Amino acid sequence: MRPEVAVRESAELGEGPTWDPAAGRLIWVDILGSRVHTYEPGSGRRTVLATEQHVGAAKPRKDGGLIVNLRDGIGTYSPDGAFAWLHREPVAGRRGNDAAVAPDGSLWAGSMAYDETPGGGNLIRVAPDGAVTTVLDDVTVSNGTGWSPDGTRMYYVDTTTDRIDVFDMDGERAVNRRELASIEKGAGHPDGLTVDAEGCVWVALWDGGALRRYTPSGALDRVVPLPVRRPTACAFGGPDLRDLYVSTARVGLVRPAPLAGSLLVFPGIGEGLPQPAFG
Repeated sequence: MRPEVAVRESAELGEGPTWDPAAGRLIWVDILGSRVHTYEPGSGRRTVLATEQHVGAAKPRKDGGLIVNLRDGIGTYSPDGAFAWLHREPVAGRRGNDAAVAPDGSLWAGSMAYDETPGGGNLIRVAPDGAVTTVLDDVTVSNGTGWSPDGTRMYYVDTTTDRIDVFDMDGERAVNRRELASIEKGAGHPDGLTVDAEGCVWVALWDGGALRRYTPSGALDRVVPLPVRRPTACAFGGPDLRDLYVSTARVGLVRPAPLAGSLLVFPGIGEGLPQPAFG
């Protein structure tokens, strides 16, 4: 199965596709381009929002607008475009990276050092009222985060470990961390992920040119080749959540593939889970 091109783009570091059901649109970012993109598959309409800092992720808010994981912390955009800081914590040489909204409406936002210093990042939980709790404080490249259909498990990727880990959820806490699956040498490195309606984990393989699907027991269930070397994340979207969108990057490539930096889509490849908005 080959993907279609949803949005032909030359993003340096495309990341974090997220379906916004209220608006019928797909949200994704170009981290190093400091851009938040939206795409409405029904009409083909696109928008681009320029941010003042590198933006690791953008997610819909319950009352409209966006919540964004920026270089110096977490900010919000109102529906009319007004920006405000929700949690500002600048650290020299560090920026926000991937993020996800949990079933309870909280944002779990990761960070990393620009030079990928080991332990230079973290993972925080931002409650709807803005209260911040540190989930993990010894992370190198915080990436994919997602929850099982019943909300009892959380899946997580610190890319440099070459693993997908799983936690049990104990209220607002993630506990009992263990390995779900490891990526063998030469197959690429795990990046962003999403969980489908069957509870399986789809992960993008940076420098692996593929997506993988793992069962809840950690068994490799499917490999989907891609026409780009650096896919970064995937998410189900569309009115019935059956289309799998894939963000891609061209950063660091001497001869990037023609579609590197574009947003790709596999129509009807599976069935995703409704994703909550922040708040």
